Amino acid sequence: MVVVELLAVAVPAAMVLLADGGPYPWSIPTALVACLLLPLRRWHPSIAVVACLPALVGGLGWPPTVVALYRVGRTSPPRRMILWTAVTTALPATLVVVDQQLTVGSILLTYSFSLFMSGAPTALGALIATREKLTESLAEASRAREAELEARELSARASERARIAREIHDAVGHHATLIAVESAALAATTTDPETRETARRLRALAKEALAEMRAALGLLTPEPNQGHHDIPHLIDRAAAAGLIITLDADLPTPPPPSVSRAAFRVVQEALTNVTKHAPGTPVHVRLSQQDGHLKIAVTNGIPHTRPAPPDSGGSGLHGLSERVALVGGTLTTSERADGSWTLEADLPTGPSKVDRDDSTFGGSARNPANA
Repeated sequence: MVVVELLAVAVPAAMVLLADGGPYPWSIPTALVACLLLPLRRWHPSIAVVACLPALVGGLGWPPTVVALYRVGRTSPPRRMILWTAVTTALPATLVVVDQQLTVGSILLTYSFSLFMSGAPTALGALIATREKLTESLAEASRAREAELEARELSARASERARIAREIHDAVGHHATLIAVESAALAATTTDPETRETARRLRALAKEALAEMRAALGLLTPEPNQGHHDIPHLIDRAAAAGLIITLDADLPTPPPPSVSRAAFRVVQEALTNVTKHAPGTPVHVRLSQQDGHLKIAVTNGIPHTRPAPPDSGGSGLHGLSERVALVGGTLTTSERADGSWTLEADLPTGPSKVDRDDSTFGGSARNPANA
């Protein structure tokens, strides 16, 4: 900015000084004063033009006047531009015509030259100002278009989520309800106490699965989604089902909601795999926080039979890996040297994209009734 101002003053002043005098003794001084006052054009373009008028009368005022008129074109309304263009055209041309005996052709040429010298910088300034406004308007239109497309995408995603939620509720909810009803009927009709207890537990699990599904889909809102605080209850339930399990948890600060839900799912899926592939083996679950990460390790003893490869016959671990990846974590499974298996998850405890998405979609994404 400083360099531009120096050039705006120095270049017209150099052009004035290079002139071979002027028609009047005060031609050069008035022109230099007009050059020195050019910085005023940034705040008061009209005052800068007024300061150039004596220099125009002296015959050496065009260099500073061109700079001042350019600023007028950049910042002034059309009426003011026309006014100063007319004044700076008529004043020097009229003085030349009055002072000299010119032919009609020379008079027209004098006014034409004066009009060009005053109109060209003014028009150039107005053109650049218009271009800047047009560029800004196009940028604003582009931003508005992007915002509209983003809003449409969010709406489409919310509608698709709502449609999937309805499908899951109608299909899975039906079967889960049938399981609960059949289990209740079995518990009411059987005479075997162990069978009755198992049927009641199945009915409770079916009802809990149905309630959890509805809560996840936004059809019920009295309870929040299950998180790390529900892991002890999960452990107790697994132990009641016959699993030999111990829990070692050290969580000084609660993780974000998405990480908390992912931690619960990791432990839940790990216990499900142990029940399927290594029944009867002892299980150790450990949760700890280290360097801003929640680390989960679920280790089971040596299975009695050769376990199937991870994800064999199902998509549980694959889906779990995707859930963990959504919150920025990693999931690994490994076989130890003694034949035992470990499932490990490393989850960052900082805010995740899932938490931002949840707040962005709010009720419309979780409530199918809003679709």
